[in-house]
Amino acid sequence: MAHPRKIAGFNVLAGIGEGARSTIYAVQDPKSKQVWALKYVEIRDAKDDRFIEQAQREYAIGTKLDHVGIRKIQKIVKQRKRFKLHSVALIMELIDANTLDQQLPRSYGKACQVFFQVADALAHMHEKGFVHADMKPTNVLITEHDAVKVIDLGQACPIGTIKKRIQGTPGYMAPEQACREAIDERTDIFNLGAMMYWVLVREVIPTAMPPAGGDPTLLSTLDVSEIPEPQPPHEANPMIPESLSELILECVAKDRADRPATMNEVVHRLRALAMTPDRSRTSGSSHAE
Repeated sequence: MAHPRKIAGFNVLAGIGEGARSTIYAVQDPKSKQVWALKYVEIRDAKDDRFIEQAQREYAIGTKLDHVGIRKIQKIVKQRKRFKLHSVALIMELIDANTLDQQLPRSYGKACQVFFQVADALAHMHEKGFVHADMKPTNVLITEHDAVKVIDLGQACPIGTIKKRIQGTPGYMAPEQACREAIDERTDIFNLGAMMYWVLVREVIPTAMPPAGGDPTLLSTLDVSEIPEPQPPHEANPMIPESLSELILECVAKDRADRPATMNEVVHRLRALAMTPDRSRTSGSSHAE
């Protein structure tokens, strides 16, 4: 499908991705010649209003953050037709990278370095008063130099927010998200733990919202006590260090009170794990060998 030649005054160079009612392009400012990523969200029917709201929230929160591990958002351009908001364009840092699910770490030491960078970025968000609320492999970019960029702040919100709708990604969603309770720092800790589990084991953990295509009988109620316990990662694969396995299980505890108290605690523990000599290798196609 052909892409438009111009959006919001920027020259479109290429399409680089798609998301929820949005398309991401590589674009160039015709004046400065600076190249950016542009997320374009267009209203096509009444249900699309919430995607416009997400883009505006992503801008509002993203411009309050300043961390090397979080994609920078430069500005937002709102376009109107007949005085009614028609579309928005988010101008963002363009990053030459693959998502974590496309570029998996090749050793447990490398995995811990990635996890550490993600946790450090999330800790910065928490210090600024926000949670990401949708941490998963496709929302982490890995550059050729193994630097991490956390992306997609569409579900981000102030700490303590109670959302009207269930939002998040099945397979990574914390129980409090599925139950529409207040979202806080420990929600991100759960999401991160679920992401770490998938990266190492290549399976999603049981949650209150099973992934699409999953076993519909896994859980038919939002009773948190009925969520099955995940298999410890080091039992799924003995090559996974027990200390890392224990941290992941703490992060995905069903009761948020049983999770690490802060993301900074997770950062500290992952930093120590990342500095531990590592002779293990992970498989490029399945779980670690």
